[in-house]
Amino acid sequence: MRDLLFKNLTSTNKRKRVIATSEITDKAGVRSIIRRHFVCLAKEINNNEMEKPLSCVYVLKEHNNKEQREKFFCRIKGSIYAINDGKLFLILFSHSLKITLAAAPQQNLMQHS
Repeated sequence: MRDLLFKNLTSTNKRKRVIATSEITDKAGVRSIIRRHFVCLAKEINNNEMEKPLSCVYVLKEHNNKEQREKFFCRIKGSIYAINDGKLFLILFSHSLKITLAAAPQQNLMQHS
């Protein structure tokens, strides 16, 4: 079984874009859930507002034997400068990836009479 969900939200007047995907797969007794998320925002700025773009990376990994589950999460945030039609823009972005692996729920195959 495989379920996919894709969202692409774009706002030209706010100069913002959000792309999100979610995938759920049950295979060989393991349920995997993968979520990806991307946000991008463009802001017009003046030359006197320029600062050094900031970046950060966050990674979390969790392993739980008792619940038979593993999780991985990664988020990357950053920014860059761009020039378009002689105007200066600060492009802010954030990417995230979340993966969860767990024992697939067992279906009760026995039927009661």
